[in-house]
Amino acid sequence: MDRRKLIVGTVTAVAAGLISAQFLQAARDTARDTRSSACRALSPAPLPPSLETGEPPDFELSDGSGKKVSLRSLRGRPVLLNFWFTTCPPCAEEMPSLEELARRVGDQAVVLAVSVDEGWDEVKRFFPHGTPLSLLHDPAKESSKRFGTEKFPETYLIDKNGRVRYYFVDKRDWTQGEAQMCLESLR
Repeated sequence: MDRRKLIVGTVTAVAAGLISAQFLQAARDTARDTRSSACRALSPAPLPPSLETGEPPDFELSDGSGKKVSLRSLRGRPVLLNFWFTTCPPCAEEMPSLEELARRVGDQAVVLAVSVDEGWDEVKRFFPHGTPLSLLHDPAKESSKRFGTEKFPETYLIDKNGRVRYYFVDKRDWTQGEAQMCLESLR
C-alpha cells in the first residue's frame, strides 16, 4: 500500500512539474508575442534592401564632449537609432517624445539621436538645458547615407545583438506604451 502511495505521489509531482513548466513557457511566449505586436502597432516600414540581412553598417562618431562612439560598441542593449537635424520640422516635433522614451527606458536601452547638422552649435542651441538622449554628430552625413536614409527623421530599432529589426520613416510618438514595449522586446 505504501509503495502505491509513493508511485501515485511521484506521478502527481512529475505531472504538476510538467504542467508548471508548460504554463511558464506559455507565459513567456505570450509576453514575447505581446511585445512583438507592440512593434508592429508602431507601423514600421519594410527594411531597406541594404539592411535586410539585419547587420547595420558600423560607424564611429563624436558625442558632445568629442568622445568617439561606435554603433558596434552599443551591442548588448537595444538601440533606437534616429537620424535627424535641427531645422527639420518633423524632427523637431518628434524630439520631445524621443526624450521621454529615453527617460523611461533608462539604461535598459540606448536612444541614440545622430544629428546631421553642420555643427554642434545648432544641436546645443536645440537642447539648451541638455537632454537624456545619447547624441552623436555626423556633419558629413556619412552614417545616414550608409543606412540609406533619404528622408528625415528616420529611425532604426536594433536588437541587443546588433541586428536591425524595425525601420520607421517620418516622425512617431515614442511616448506610446507600445514604443517602450517594442524596445524592451529587443533585449
